[in-house]
Amino acid sequence: MATGDRKDPLRSYNFAVELDGIARAGFRECSGLDASQDPIEYREGTEGPTARKLPGLNKYSNITLKWGMTDDTELWAWRKKAMTGKVERKNGSIVLLDETGAEKLRWNFREAWPIKWTGPTFNATGNEVAIEMLEIAHEGLELQE
Repeated sequence: MATGDRKDPLRSYNFAVELDGIARAGFRECSGLDASQDPIEYREGTEGPTARKLPGLNKYSNITLKWGMTDDTELWAWRKKAMTGKVERKNGSIVLLDETGAEKLRWNFREAWPIKWTGPTFNATGNEVAIEMLEIAHEGLELQE
């Protein structure tokens, strides 16, 4: 293999999150890029002793975002709407960037809404950054090619 053909893996620390109508893009951590499909076992009485495996429903894990707390309350306001029964669904993307900040890969999710907000833990003897967390449910994940 020639030296120019080498493709190094992308780093996981250089990413952005886009949410319709929300300006915040920088996060400390983003997790939950997961898609699975459970098999449905099916067997008829005239078949052998092994069940068929048919494809079941697609399932997507919740996306979890963590960031250092500031006076920006946009994500809290989105969660607060959902808590009052006014669920505002948004589409969004998680974008993996290369070392120069150029977009390399994009995962799009749809019909997302916040299901859980967790505030920071306070400790008067520590010196850690106050971290907020938001968990988002969604109805589909797709790698944009």
